[in-house]
Amino acid sequence: MRTLLISALFAFASIANAQPKPIRLIVPYPPGGPLDTVARALADKVHDTLGSVIVDNRPGAGGNLGADLAARAAPDGTTIVMGAVATHAINPWLFAKMPYDALRDFTPITGVAQVPNVLVMNAQNADKLGIRSVADLVAYAKKNPGKLNYGSGGNGSAGHLAGEMFKAQAGVFMVHIPYAGGSPAQLALISGQVDLNFDNLAAASANIKSGKLRAIAVTTTARSSAMPEVPTIAEGGKAVGLGGFAINTWFGLFGPAKMPADVTQKLNKAFVDALHSPELKARLSTLMAESIASTPEQFGAFVKSEHAKYKGVVKASGATVE
Repeated sequence: MRTLLISALFAFASIANAQPKPIRLIVPYPPGGPLDTVARALADKVHDTLGSVIVDNRPGAGGNLGADLAARAAPDGTTIVMGAVATHAINPWLFAKMPYDALRDFTPITGVAQVPNVLVMNAQNADKLGIRSVADLVAYAKKNPGKLNYGSGGNGSAGHLAGEMFKAQAGVFMVHIPYAGGSPAQLALISGQVDLNFDNLAAASANIKSGKLRAIAVTTTARSSAMPEVPTIAEGGKAVGLGGFAINTWFGLFGPAKMPADVTQKLNKAFVDALHSPELKARLSTLMAESIASTPEQFGAFVKSEHAKYKGVVKASGATVE
């Protein structure tokens, strides 16, 4: 009997040791946002291939806190992070001091999704000013320098930087008015306190459909499948210097630097397969997001290009965080 008990204990220990260690997926933002929503959907979907994936929300310092935790983790694939345009492209130029190097301290795994931003105006104000297109907006701004203003969720936010990039490429001047978050900025636009915003398409969609806001153009290189009737800024702005305009909100998965290639490939396959599933496509659709599933090499090249692009954008904005 004793021998049987000991054998059973050894068998149990062997089974326990064979179980993969849970993967910690850090989301460097609070629960409930798009990154968190998609991270939890991915965690559920990859359970059969990767085992337990535990989403760990670690907000703070504009996403830097959570990203730094992942950068400092052991490169064994058990700690990864849902990085974003802020943590890996904007913050390195926005913050005076960074706890990590956005390129050297991480192993790209795959892109996850991008969410288009949209240039929107208060519909009544747009009618009053005769603005229905990007060309109309640029023409008015050039004839009336400083008369137009735009709101954003704060200095250094995606909306702020999109506005500064628009101003620089079109050669116009508009006054930036920062608010304490995207929602107050949108309320200011609806009430007519500001003339235009570069808002998240998902956040602005209800007010666009109700007619309170007019969608002038999306900021991505291609039209959004969620609102295909809305042109891109590049389409409508070719004649006014905006033919190469492209800016959006994106997020993707990273591991610590020096993660073994076989571990990276295993994670990449599991998450890319999940992103191609009907369940994840449906979840992204509700957020008006589009998958950017990719190889580690493709995602790494994309991050490098975004990192370089935002250096000039942040500098032009004048935004800094000490």
